[in-house]
Amino acid sequence: MIIGHIDHGKSTMMGCLLIKTGAISDREARELEKLAKEYDRESWSYAYVFDRLKEERQRGITIDLAFRKFETPSKYFTIIDAPGHADFVKNMITGASQADAGILVVSGKKGEMEVGIAANGQTREHAFLANTLGVKQLVVAINKVDNWEYNEDRFNECKDAVSDLLKIVGFDVKKIQFVPTSGMTGENLAEKTDKLPWYKGPTLLEAIDAFVVPEKPTSKPLRVPIQDAYKIKGTGVVPVGRVETGVLKKGDKIVIQPTGFQGEIRSIEMHHEEIDQAEPGDNIGFSIRGIEMKDVGRGDCLGHPNDPPTVIAPSGNWTGQIIVIWHPTAVAQGYTPVVHAHTTQIAARFLELNKKLDPKTGAVIEDNPKFIKKNDMAMVTMQPIKKICLEKYAEIPEMGRFAIRDMGRTVAVGVVKEIKNA
Repeated sequence: MIIGHIDHGKSTMMGCLLIKTGAISDREARELEKLAKEYDRESWSYAYVFDRLKEERQRGITIDLAFRKFETPSKYFTIIDAPGHADFVKNMITGASQADAGILVVSGKKGEMEVGIAANGQTREHAFLANTLGVKQLVVAINKVDNWEYNEDRFNECKDAVSDLLKIVGFDVKKIQFVPTSGMTGENLAEKTDKLPWYKGPTLLEAIDAFVVPEKPTSKPLRVPIQDAYKIKGTGVVPVGRVETGVLKKGDKIVIQPTGFQGEIRSIEMHHEEIDQAEPGDNIGFSIRGIEMKDVGRGDCLGHPNDPPTVIAPSGNWTGQIIVIWHPTAVAQGYTPVVHAHTTQIAARFLELNKKLDPKTGAVIEDNPKFIKKNDMAMVTMQPIKKICLEKYAEIPEMGRFAIRDMGRTVAVGVVKEIKNA
């Protein structure tokens, strides 16, 4: 997943990398150049690889998630280009909860890096979210190297500032590779450049290739959060989503929660090719016998009937451990923001503030606090307004993380500790 502050060059850099690695044909690249000229935005043709929506092309920003297939010498990746713009963070959360690894793009240009890591910068917000949502491996691209004249001191300055931020967030900085890059000129993306004699590390491509493939949780119960459902002529209703845990096979009996629909899998497709079974990490579409649009939608979750996805009803609740990353005042009992988890977004109420914890040690500082504010860690009980699918983090971490959003910002991020259904 590609994350970072708006205008730090994410889409341009990844577009350029895809062209350099041959993931995009010359013909497609030429078409994009022509398009960019038409919009009088010649320098943006690389970004257009991802920014498919017309509105994105005219406004010059990424709104929704884009998926592209791409290969390194030893691995095969699906890239999710996430929007950096604050208004579109909810799409970014869906992306981060589906990613195993991330590229954090930070502009090294004087002033730009500082804005991104400031208290209200997206570099900071994205880093917190990525860590909570389970992106465990990270490469940091210090971008726009042509803008800061290939200067080693500036690189180190950026590296130190971003390292400090990532330490606070909870990443192990010793394991993170920092790579100087230019998305515009393509330097140090796929091949080394002679303009950085002081830099001895890998190119961006080599750094990505060094990611460790996480072990697939195939033995856990099947969980496929639904990202969307489409009506396709001749096929019927086709839900799409990413397998988080377990294995889905053609012919399987399935249940979709919270609608309760039961059916049988007719076919599974990935990257427009039919497959017999899907494993964790696969982004798939599938057709189900007898399903209608009312039976499935974004935020629902598919599983096997013998171990169905856990549903928390408005009569029940869950206990979560959260960190407040931003709030203009303080969070108190009764506060009802929107909870984002996997692909779902549902309003939920703070039923109780149970304990305030020390973020460094996890020790209890205060029982039943009256309120919690920015940078506080706490155990809270939350009650959903509508049915929501969640799992205990200890059992199925992929389905046990959540973010709390309000006023267009991420207020807190957390994990599910206990689930109570009345």
